[in-house]
Amino acid sequence: MIFKRKLYDRLLEWKNEQNGQTAILIEGARRVGKSTLVENFAKSEYKSFILIDFNKASKATIALFDDLSNLDYLFVSLQNTYNVQLFERKSLIVFDEVQKCPQARQAIKYLVADGRYDYIETGSLISIRKNTQNITIPSEEERVTMYPMDHEEFRWALGDNTSVQLLRMALKKKIPLGAAHRQKMREIRLYMLVGGMPQAVNTYLETKNFKRVDDMKRNILRLYEEDFIKIDPTGNLGQLFTSIPSQLNRSAGRFVPFNTIGSVSEDKQTELLQALSESKTTLFCHHCSDPNVGMSLTKDLSRYKIFLADTGLFVTLCFWDKTYTENIIYKQLLSDKLEANLGYVYENLVAQMLASSGNQLFYYTFPKDEKHNYEIDFLLSRGKKIVPIEVKSSGYKTHKSLDVFCEKFPSRIGDRILLYTKDYQQDGPTTCLPVYYTSLL
Repeated sequence: MIFKRKLYDRLLEWKNEQNGQTAILIEGARRVGKSTLVENFAKSEYKSFILIDFNKASKATIALFDDLSNLDYLFVSLQNTYNVQLFERKSLIVFDEVQKCPQARQAIKYLVADGRYDYIETGSLISIRKNTQNITIPSEEERVTMYPMDHEEFRWALGDNTSVQLLRMALKKKIPLGAAHRQKMREIRLYMLVGGMPQAVNTYLETKNFKRVDDMKRNILRLYEEDFIKIDPTGNLGQLFTSIPSQLNRSAGRFVPFNTIGSVSEDKQTELLQALSESKTTLFCHHCSDPNVGMSLTKDLSRYKIFLADTGLFVTLCFWDKTYTENIIYKQLLSDKLEANLGYVYENLVAQMLASSGNQLFYYTFPKDEKHNYEIDFLLSRGKKIVPIEVKSSGYKTHKSLDVFCEKFPSRIGDRILLYTKDYQQDGPTTCLPVYYTSLL
């Protein structure tokens, strides 16, 4: 099934505004829907297109990019190989999984300068050192990230084209949903469980069977494991990935690689973490040393949390020790009756929803006493102010960390938000919002 994705509009904007002056590179995790999106876009917006999948391309096709002295020969060869006629300024050439052919990525500079056709690249692990060390990255390349389906795209897939729009109106008017709140919480928990990987969503639509959905998510996670082994045969990279739920559950205020892989050199640890970030399977949330607008300027590279880019995969990884995640676990999660502290699951959900809405992820901790810290789960920059966010997996509206933080930096604070599981309400200066509003902040 082809799902409606918001990135389609971004591609259309690029096509109309750039008119061949740049290529666009879509990077994202494996199985996030890049190839399907681009092929659908190519069929709808161009007279013809050639899609070169470098996972399957022949050695002869790959060798064409070693010598660009005769672009006419290149284009004739591609048209003959793929049995497609190209039309000047009306055709698109897609380099799918371009990290498998770095020379094709380097060729973008000359192909864009030639100007005959448009070019879209897709890739996973696109900036891993071995994929870039012998090439010049083209400055003519725009880069965008494709995330798993966000909450609104998920609702679209289920045939619901109105509920998120109605949530926007309710939030703007600052009114509680009343009787509708319970249904909206059930919908967001369904999104948590299925996630936004298109294959998992499709499996849910076809079967309505959570075990089948879980099996599909496990297949995706195994693909990630295989990728990590190719990058790091020691297995340390894969161990860092699978330890994310347990590290978040520790509530230690930061991810500690040593707890998972023991002592490795600083250079090796940096290399592993960079590979984990570049895989786009994860989201890094860095500690901000000075919480103010321009938080990137005071980002602490040594203190960070790591979330999974898809909360559906995160839920499956939480129960990875079982043969499969039994339907009863899914049913209890869906009805909010599982007896477990799910704070870290909701925190992962919020991280995913904020990131897919275009926000960089930052958090902040500061001392409470000699052994404990206050923690602001997420910080957003809005205009000249910052918006601190505290996340709770329950309906309790206590927010001590928020209160103390706002007392500490009163002149810097815009809105202060508690994300939780109850309906909208105002608690003094703190806005208490149901977690399904996250992507609208």
